[in-house]
Amino acid sequence: MDQIKAMQIFRAVADCKSFTQAAVRLNLPKPTVTNAVQAIEQQLGVRLLQRTTRKVSLTAEGAQYLARCTALLNDLEDMNGLFAGDGRLLSGAVRVELPERLAHLIVIPALPGFLERHPNIQVRLGSGDRFADLVGEGIDCAVRGGTLRDSTLVARRIGNLQQVNLASPAYLERHGRPRTLDDLQHHYAVNFFSSQTGRDMDWEYVDADGAERTLAMRSQVSVSGTEAYIAACVAGLGLIQVPSQTILPLLASGALEEVLPAWRPAAMPLNIVYSHNRHLSPRVRLFVDWLISVIEQQNVSE
Repeated sequence: MDQIKAMQIFRAVADCKSFTQAAVRLNLPKPTVTNAVQAIEQQLGVRLLQRTTRKVSLTAEGAQYLARCTALLNDLEDMNGLFAGDGRLLSGAVRVELPERLAHLIVIPALPGFLERHPNIQVRLGSGDRFADLVGEGIDCAVRGGTLRDSTLVARRIGNLQQVNLASPAYLERHGRPRTLDDLQHHYAVNFFSSQTGRDMDWEYVDADGAERTLAMRSQVSVSGTEAYIAACVAGLGLIQVPSQTILPLLASGALEEVLPAWRPAAMPLNIVYSHNRHLSPRVRLFVDWLISVIEQQNVSE
């Protein structure tokens, strides 16, 4: 078996975390998949995958090999599609990481239209609140909200997300409605802690002079995920601050209500980022342009 084919098989096993599922995806016999990975390991003289009866996981060497393998295969696919003037002829995978609410409410509902126009492109979409290692994990691009601190990434500004302060009717019934900043000393927040530092983030607001301020709030619950953050607010556990576009259904249903509209947090910058040492391939550039248009059509960008 040629090395390129073996690398494609290894990437599929790593993605699926299963030899059986990789064989199904590639429409190959399972022994072919197993033999291809074993041949690579024998050639390199290291174990790339840790196998148990329940799952397959990457070793440290396997993670390094996967990153280089993914980059090489992506470059090969880009070269093959270099002169494809018709976007429908572009092929290969685009790996993207998105904030969970943005993915579920905005991007995924629009994705069928993109794939219908570009049937040879595969989108591998990860969603969550983690800051993925774009280079180490072979991710082409990611959408990130907030101030960017990673100077190794190239950022393309999409726009800004208007943020609001929210509470549930159950919370307001028990604790009353805050009407001034001074009222917040008598209220609780659902705190959001950074998965990187473990530190709770302070309450944010813009004062009358336009300056951004922070305030430490009492809290009985801290979470590290957006879905848990919103769910805790709906359950009446405290006040939260989120981009308004991501909770429109909850506002429309009355599950959440805006409070303190005169002291909203500053708008959150929204950027598409990618590694500075990785050019945007034609298919990735195509996807990025489409993604920006979807966000603008949904009035997320302001």
